Amino acid sequence: MANINWMGWLLMVLLVGNDKTVPVSCIYVDEPLLYDTFPPNFVWASATSAHQIEGAWNVDGKGPSIWDTYTSQPGIVAEGATGQTACNSYYFYQKDVDALKSLNVSHYRFSISWPRVLPDGIGRINQPGVDYYKNLIAALKVANIQPMVTLYHWDLPQALEDMGGWLNSSVADWFEEYARLCFTQFGDDVKIWVTLNEPWITAWQGYGLGVSAPAKYGPGTYTYQAGHNLILAHAKVYRLYESSFKPFQQGKVGIALNINWYSPATDLTADADAAERALQFMGGWFANPIFGSGDYPSIMKQKIGEKSALQGFNQSRLPEFTQEQKIFVQGSADFLGINHYTSFLTEDKPSDINDISYEADQDLYAYYDPSWYGSGSPWLKITPFGLRNLLIWLRDRFNDPEMIITENGCSDTAGNLDDMLRIYYFKHYINNVLKAIKNDGVKVTGYTAWSLMDNFEWRAGYNEKFGLFNVNFTSPELPRTAKASASYYAQIIRDNGFRTDQPCNNYPIS
Repeated sequence: MANINWMGWLLMVLLVGNDKTVPVSCIYVDEPLLYDTFPPNFVWASATSAHQIEGAWNVDGKGPSIWDTYTSQPGIVAEGATGQTACNSYYFYQKDVDALKSLNVSHYRFSISWPRVLPDGIGRINQPGVDYYKNLIAALKVANIQPMVTLYHWDLPQALEDMGGWLNSSVADWFEEYARLCFTQFGDDVKIWVTLNEPWITAWQGYGLGVSAPAKYGPGTYTYQAGHNLILAHAKVYRLYESSFKPFQQGKVGIALNINWYSPATDLTADADAAERALQFMGGWFANPIFGSGDYPSIMKQKIGEKSALQGFNQSRLPEFTQEQKIFVQGSADFLGINHYTSFLTEDKPSDINDISYEADQDLYAYYDPSWYGSGSPWLKITPFGLRNLLIWLRDRFNDPEMIITENGCSDTAGNLDDMLRIYYFKHYINNVLKAIKNDGVKVTGYTAWSLMDNFEWRAGYNEKFGLFNVNFTSPELPRTAKASASYYAQIIRDNGFRTDQPCNNYPIS
């Protein structure tokens, strides 16, 4: 990890904080940048999700989602916050489009709220909800911005959760019906689709630890059952698009996986093996069936199978794909979306055999290097090198897929407009993407900054701010104000990379 020259940092804070005579993008580091451009037609985007920005949680026929239900309980979210109003993008979507236009992005990644268009999850269509997304897409088109649409970003209709949610194998059929509606209504204008956002979160935190909606607890059982159904649902929607919509809509469909980078803590072979296990359990869990062999990683099957037997289970806690399902799932994506934020050091560490959980199944210990910079989120340490390493690892393990960075960003708790730490983060993470493309030959075709604006950050409420734009949540109009990072990101997009004549090259890199 690069080290900041703290005297340079302090000088920059003093200068930039006053008259802006020194460009805010000039942050002193000893990690050399690659000055080059991204490929032609590279996708530049920013992202949001429906529950985090739309508000209007119970108007115009929208049904409740599992996050509406979850956050209605006291003590769940910091300061009792909810997404009932959030950024009110249901009414203020034009403000979002204007913000996007100022960034020069080519694409906007947003999600459709399943219960807004299908209040019961299946069956009855809510036309005002459909019209909202049609109006948003039309406004984007006027601004020459292409939609990149996520079908599922965690807000499952509560009506479907009442029938078992992602633990019910019928969820693949429900998801297919919902996707068919979206492809039919919006597919002529949408050429990039993401089926699922971070299924790891849904399976592990939602149905494993129970710390995310719908708060079901089954850390060594439900989590694998939900993950299995998520994979099959994704594949079913991909095959639907492939057979019924792609021939005339000519779009592509992928999945967005959140994957940390894991480095061995020492030179020991055991720690290197532990780091590989961590990557396979997090990334390979979903990537290997879709982009690899059509089945779970062998190390997952081995570890969970052995532990299940020792724990008295009649069969592995990890479900099995049938041969037909393996064929159906394998190759069911046109691109791999990567949501990446941080890294870990990893040591081999056998777990207690009585601990029946996804974490214990891995037999390792992962932690942060204390020298890594922090952020506004306890889980997010700033490690730009991790993204490049991850992209190379994914290329080598999963048949060199096309990849789009579907989320990457940094939080703070202040919401200041002079957000130098976020600029540092974007500068070095984006440059590592460029290095992966130019120096390593990885097929990355797009980059998406998370997030367009400060919003409802799940259980952190409004305390952790990821936005390129500040939102004044005390004003009824909820104005969006560009931060310095928005200007910096817009410049990278205009240059399609890093130019040697940028002003900050007038300052020494120590």
